[in-house]
Amino acid sequence: MENKFRYIEGGICAAQGFKASGTYCGIKKPANDDPGVKHKNDICLYVSDVECNTAAVYTQNKVKGAPIIVTKANLEKSGGKSIAVIANSKNANTCNADGVEKAQKMCELVAKELGVESEKVIVASTGVIGQVLPIEPIERAVPILKKGLCYNKHLEAATAIMTTDTVKKEYAVEFKIGDTLCKIGGMAKGSGMIHPNMATTLNFITTDCAVSSDMLQKALSEIVKVTYNCLSIDGDTSTNDMVVLSANGLAFNDEICDCSKDFDTFKAALYEVMANLTRMLAKDGEGASKLLECICSGAKDKETAITVAKSVICSNLFKCAMFGEDANWGRVLCAIGYADAEFDIDRVDVDLKSDKGTVEVCRNGSGIEFSEEKAAEVLSSDEIYILVNLNGGSESATAWGCDLTYDYVKINGDYRT
Repeated sequence: MENKFRYIEGGICAAQGFKASGTYCGIKKPANDDPGVKHKNDICLYVSDVECNTAAVYTQNKVKGAPIIVTKANLEKSGGKSIAVIANSKNANTCNADGVEKAQKMCELVAKELGVESEKVIVASTGVIGQVLPIEPIERAVPILKKGLCYNKHLEAATAIMTTDTVKKEYAVEFKIGDTLCKIGGMAKGSGMIHPNMATTLNFITTDCAVSSDMLQKALSEIVKVTYNCLSIDGDTSTNDMVVLSANGLAFNDEICDCSKDFDTFKAALYEVMANLTRMLAKDGEGASKLLECICSGAKDKETAITVAKSVICSNLFKCAMFGEDANWGRVLCAIGYADAEFDIDRVDVDLKSDKGTVEVCRNGSGIEFSEEKAAEVLSSDEIYILVNLNGGSESATAWGCDLTYDYVKINGDYRT
């Protein structure tokens, strides 16, 4: 998609009419309980000045967190309308007998503070699975969150949803629909338990562009397929993943109600935000030292390109090779070979690229001579591009991931305790 967009600051608050807040409420008791220690935010709230058309996609895991069950029910009851989102970290509220009750209670608490219907509140949680979510800290936090709402507190919200993330993840752009300037921005969290199939943790996107509910859902579903669903950290599809897209229309453009040039522009802007958030999620994979980006070109159709790119990114053997800075291109061919797609393996070319140069390693499905020294230099970078050309068509796709390191095992060896 052609880049017609200008990056802007503001994340979830970049679009007109969205305010946010975040605080520490103590959902999980910290290791250091010294009252003088400043703890990281673990709950956030963001609110639109007016009602939003809202679209969402959810994890495909058969085990779904209570917040997903409640959010889906709320959006169905409200006809795809929302005005607020509350999200917490450190506890997923999943596989709990009272999980739905607690998730509903979170919505009710926000609704009471804001004076709105509870079905117009979206709820999300992330963290440890199977531990009862204490509601008392949240009851105390909601009035604080409401009081702290501000149009520039996107950072407080973005940090509140972090778990093993090492950096906050935000991105926003501005674009034009006709002569009207619109904005779209978002925040995401995720570092581990990430694998394609919508699944990608928690992702929240807001826009002041006026888009109908049906077209908003269509745009989100299409762009998820080529961004978040093309991301894999460790092959585990989470139980709580969701993407929520809210449009409040405060840019006052003519509402986008059908497939048109304006709809294509909106989708391109949405792709810009979601692709950049996806890339940030991949780079901050648990224990990761390298971002891996596989670009598959020359495919007969989009599905083939996506399938091949994802197959390479999901290969644990290849991920290990990248950690070791070993140009073991045979692992790329192996992953391409078991991809569930039709193409001629004898026409496949592979290059490895970084800011330190490019090394050609495979032509027409066979290895070619290359300098191991040059390859080692290329792979010493912290961002590696795997360029796969199927030489069988004009379609392309990108998948994102990271290397597999010793630290991944250390982080997940005692995650719960």
